[in-house]
Amino acid sequence: MAEPDISDLVANRLRDVADFPKQGVVFKDITPLLGDGDVFGAVIRELASRHTGSSSAQPIDAVAGVEARGFIIGAALAHELGVGFVPVRKVGKLPGDTVQRTYDLEYGTATIEIQSDAVSPGQRVLLVDDVLATGGTAIAAWDLLGGVGAEVVEFATIVELAFLGGRKAMGERPVRALHVVGDGEDA
Repeated sequence: MAEPDISDLVANRLRDVADFPKQGVVFKDITPLLGDGDVFGAVIRELASRHTGSSSAQPIDAVAGVEARGFIIGAALAHELGVGFVPVRKVGKLPGDTVQRTYDLEYGTATIEIQSDAVSPGQRVLLVDDVLATGGTAIAAWDLLGGVGAEVVEFATIVELAFLGGRKAMGERPVRALHVVGDGEDA
C-alpha cells in the first residue's frame, strides 16, 4: 500500500469549526495536525524541502511566521532549516520600533507589524502561515517584510481555501500550499 501524499495527510488532520470566528465562517482548524507528531514533522519537512539539499533549492536566511499559528509552523520550519525566525504580530504586541500594515480579512480588518530591524536589507525570507484565504494577511505580511528590505522568496501554507481567491490576489508572488480546499472538492 502506497504512503499517503502530503495533501492527504493534511486533509485527514483538518477539523472544520462552523461559525468561527464569526457567524457563517467555517474555520479550518489545524490543531489535530499539530497534535500528531508524525504528520506535523512530515509537514515541516515538506515545507523545508524546497529550501535544502538540491542544486535547485532556494536558500533562505530566515522564516517569517504570521501570528498565531504561523508562529508554530514558522518556528519549527526555521529550526528545520537552521535559520532565524521573524514574528509577524498583531499590532501592539512588539516592543521597540515597528512598522505596520492594515488589511482586509474575509470577515473584517486587521493590522500586523514587525520590528523595523527584524530583517536586514537583502535577507531572503520564507513567509509562512497555516491558511491562505483571501490573501489579505499574506500580502500585508509580504509587503511589510519587503518594506524593511527583505527579499521574500515564497509564501508557504498548509491549507489554501481556493474558493476565496487568495492565490489570485497574491498576483506574481510565489505561493505554495500543501493542501487545497475548494479546487475540485467541497469547500
